[in-house]
Amino acid sequence: MTNVFNGLQEFLSQGGNVLIGIMVLTFFLWTFILERLAYYFFAHKPMKARLVAEWDARADKDSWRAHAIRDEMISQVKERTDSNVGIIKTLVALAPLLGLLGTVTGMIQVFDVMALSGSSNARLMAEGVFRATIPTMAGMLVALSGLYFSTVLPRWSARETQRFADDLQH
Repeated sequence: MTNVFNGLQEFLSQGGNVLIGIMVLTFFLWTFILERLAYYFFAHKPMKARLVAEWDARADKDSWRAHAIRDEMISQVKERTDSNVGIIKTLVALAPLLGLLGTVTGMIQVFDVMALSGSSNARLMAEGVFRATIPTMAGMLVALSGLYFSTVLPRWSARETQRFADDLQH
């Protein structure tokens, strides 16, 4: 466990302060993804079953009021299935931008060191460029890890909303 902590601390020190922001972004991204998965696996079916039972218990299913109630139930399902999907998409889009910010700030530091030392030593420049690209790699890795869910979750939402609307047909 100590090796993992030391490795993480070394990685964060190599990549600069932006890596801490990427780490926080990653935590929130995966918290929202896991929340959505937990919703679909544990809460969606009971909610859907409750609303279908409520609809089936209605005697009147053809009036304007019944159609308004049906539309409201479909809206409830859509709202619950779409919850936090926009945040997930935003965090996925933000991760590479934070990585690029880390690269830019790292390259600025490289040029500052070159200007102060008055040297253009290739070895020092290569090390600085390496350290500057770590945030880009981290940002892209985070974005790629969440990209699948940012595309699948909206499809799940649309599919489940449509299935629920079909279940309420009489």
